Amino acid sequence: MKVTLHSENYTVVIDTLGAELKSFRTPEGKEFIWNSDPRFWMRSSPLLFPTIGNLRDNKTIIDGTEYPLQKHGFCKESEFTVERADDESATFLLTDSGATLPLYPFHFELRLTYALTANRLAMTYQVKNTDTREIFYHIGAHPGFMCPLEDGETLSDYRLEFEKKENLDATVYDLEHLCFSSTGKRRFGERSRFLPLHPDMFDNDAILFPHTSSHSVKLANPSTGKGVLLSYPGFVSIAFWTLPEGRAPFLCLEPWNGAAIYDDEDDVFCHKRDIITLPEGENAAYELSIELLDQ
Repeated sequence: MKVTLHSENYTVVIDTLGAELKSFRTPEGKEFIWNSDPRFWMRSSPLLFPTIGNLRDNKTIIDGTEYPLQKHGFCKESEFTVERADDESATFLLTDSGATLPLYPFHFELRLTYALTANRLAMTYQVKNTDTREIFYHIGAHPGFMCPLEDGETLSDYRLEFEKKENLDATVYDLEHLCFSSTGKRRFGERSRFLPLHPDMFDNDAILFPHTSSHSVKLANPSTGKGVLLSYPGFVSIAFWTLPEGRAPFLCLEPWNGAAIYDDEDDVFCHKRDIITLPEGENAAYELSIELLDQ
């Protein structure tokens, strides 16, 4: 089922399958969210929980028992309940079930709230521990944006602009062994706010900048100023991804609390980098927003 939000003639569409953002259009009808074309990537903005990226052999160990847990977790294939909705906001809820417990043996409530105010869409992820013990998880966002936005443009016409100057040292992903390197780094910039884009940047899958000082990044064509501003105050790291060789007209901006398996990690879930521990009965919230730069 689709839920539509409206504010000052901006329109957002969310699918209850995955509580996934499917569309964010301007009053003129310009689409900024990737259109889920299955020739390239069939999703548009999956919610990453309770893991981000892949585990070793898609398995993990929790309390001494091995569980199968696919890349990015199970939310993208889970039907969320619409807990509340009005013209400008909606909250989607997923709870543990007979489908989730064989994969992730914890009781939880997971909410994703969208609130639209003109060209700005605020998103709040909330996790509640309804178990009788502490729970562990990663959580992240994976919104894909149309890039380029206009006919005649290419990916190389765009750049990323960080909130603050960063040493842009990306963690290297090992495609042969399907893990991040604990020692390998690829430098894209030194004390810089700007990261020019080009297709071969993504030959080794996603580019991950862990624990950035910045908590916002702009994707835009500097010649036109058009693009998106993603703010991620509730997340510690940011990753960027598209298909290699410039084969697909989208770019994902991914705020993460967590990451895929590293080469120096064992398979115990609670040992993973940036794992979040939530005590019994407690809540945690993580915020981000998308602002369309369409003027």
